[in-house]
Amino acid sequence: MFKGFYDLSSAMLTQTRNLDVVGNNMSNTATVGYKADRYADTTFDEVMRSQIGNKQKNPQELGTTTSYITALDEVYTDHSQGALQSTGLPLDFGLEGNGYFAVQTDAGRIYTRNGSFMLDDQGYLALAGQGRVLGRNGEQIYLGTDKINASEDGTISMEDGQILGQLGVFTFADPAQDLEKTGEGMFAAAGQPQLANDTVVHHRMVERANTDLVQQMTEMITCQRALQSASQLSKMYDQIMSKTATELGRV
Repeated sequence: MFKGFYDLSSAMLTQTRNLDVVGNNMSNTATVGYKADRYADTTFDEVMRSQIGNKQKNPQELGTTTSYITALDEVYTDHSQGALQSTGLPLDFGLEGNGYFAVQTDAGRIYTRNGSFMLDDQGYLALAGQGRVLGRNGEQIYLGTDKINASEDGTISMEDGQILGQLGVFTFADPAQDLEKTGEGMFAAAGQPQLANDTVVHHRMVERANTDLVQQMTEMITCQRALQSASQLSKMYDQIMSKTATELGRV
């Protein structure tokens, strides 16, 4: 009797969570190096199978009835390449290919595709609000000036050719498993980083967020309409059930 309520409630909850993900992606469209999140849902039945299973923890042998109730499966990060944009700024760097810059913060090392750097008050290359950018060997990079050139392997030199350091670019075997998003396009590493060998560093450029604003807006409208429909159907269902209960009470 209440199955319709369960189905409609789960649909509203699913669309609300999806809207949260879409809204976060849209709010970070202008965040340099941001990687979009994607929402994936499944049925409640499949969640029970995967998390409980039988006594032998075999999810395929759990006997349940067909379920149309949806539940969160996962929110995963899309690590695909974002578009490169020329800025002309001497301390901007964009990555083409796999890899992440390393930044030393007060809480530890983090990784990011945000290459919009600056000089801190002591002349070290830094990411604003985070910490100092690290080189290939984990060393902090002292520049002392923004009058620099940079090659595609991340080597930074003065205009007279004196080498100042080399940007560290690190890769992970499985970014989806080895990196945990901490916000603002930053990631904490759960896996072991390796030095990247084939990633191209573009000087005076940055990588834009890999979010498609039009696609996100379309998805937002779709979610809102689905949420509105489920809400209206829920009200209708409630009215029908109330009327039925009243009629039965008169019998």
